[in-house]
Amino acid sequence: MSKLLILGAGGHGKVVADAAMASGKWSDIAFLDNNNDLNEVLGFPVLGRFESYQYHLQENWTVFVAIGNNSARMYWLDKLELEGYNIATIIHPYSTISGFSSLGKGSVALAGVVVNANSSIGRGCIVNTSSTVDHDCIISEGVHISPGVNISGTVTVKEDSWLGVGAKVNNNITIGKNVIVAAGAVIIKDVPDNVMVAGIPSTIKKYFGDEQ
Repeated sequence: MSKLLILGAGGHGKVVADAAMASGKWSDIAFLDNNNDLNEVLGFPVLGRFESYQYHLQENWTVFVAIGNNSARMYWLDKLELEGYNIATIIHPYSTISGFSSLGKGSVALAGVVVNANSSIGRGCIVNTSSTVDHDCIISEGVHISPGVNISGTVTVKEDSWLGVGAKVNNNITIGKNVIVAAGAVIIKDVPDNVMVAGIPSTIKKYFGDEQ
């Protein structure tokens, strides 16, 4: 069994650590976190702040970035991969990932997740508790799928988008880059880049600049 170093010891870090333990792939787990008051989380040690990652490179840690914010997660994932770390992919044993689908490096599928045939989950994605991704979907890198989201077949979700708790996406839909889908929204038509949508059916509530 290998060692897993998790960046981020907040709520998401806790569920990632729990999923990693349940998977049976890692028995030695530790965190890095910028909260100086933390010495341990769930009984696992906090070894230092994020910036101390460089001191652990030669210690044979596999790393995972457990940060909910999409842009921050991808920043650290890119940085650690460039530094030469092995990046983990974590699948909770109580999830169902089709053998005809894929889950990218640095992504996590938590308990109750279902990913059906011929779907692709990109690099650095969060597929959160009891969410479903049906057949022939393309989930691009840096996407956060919140708990209880249901994505129908042949849906594309582009980079760095965030689908809120319980959102529903109809089949044959494309959701653009840097989109926020509000909790409980129902998506029945394509969504452009850099917007927030909400409602049943969803409508655009806010436009963002490219920096969102």
